[in-house]
Amino acid sequence: MRKPKQIKTIADLTFDNLNANVGTEYGTGMLEDSLRTYGAGRSILADKNGKIIAGNKTAEMAGQIGIEDVEVVQVDGNRLVVVQRTDLDMDKDIRARELGIVDNRSGEVNLGWNPDALKQLAEAGVSLEKFWSKESLQELVGDVKPPDGFKEVDENIETEHTCPKCGFQWSGGK
Repeated sequence: MRKPKQIKTIADLTFDNLNANVGTEYGTGMLEDSLRTYGAGRSILADKNGKIIAGNKTAEMAGQIGIEDVEVVQVDGNRLVVVQRTDLDMDKDIRARELGIVDNRSGEVNLGWNPDALKQLAEAGVSLEKFWSKESLQELVGDVKPPDGFKEVDENIETEHTCPKCGFQWSGGK
């Protein structure tokens, strides 16, 4: 088994060339202000080779403003990684509350989908239907060619479904 890549700085990471989020001018500014004002508050996610899965915009902005060092926590997906800020106290420091708000808000306003990247990802086999309704996806990327080997859905086949949370059962098809 190949050993994971040694990552010590942002320069050791590889940005996702098919990152579907192009960001927004407003959100990028908010992200920059947040990192400058409050510092880093959330981790990013990279694969075993150091290619960024989630957090491309955060890593890019951190590097641009001089936050170069990274701390890597290697996990296999079976543990939640907690980033603990030792300089903040939620009960005493208003900056901790503000960081919580700006973290959520900057993620919300710095999202701008790249239809070309989404289309390429779909053609490579990524199931975008998990994340958008058929109508929303059609509006966002247009027609997408199914991946090689894709079998058409047969609406005439009866299927059974069970909600994993509440156990409600229903049928589909026919």
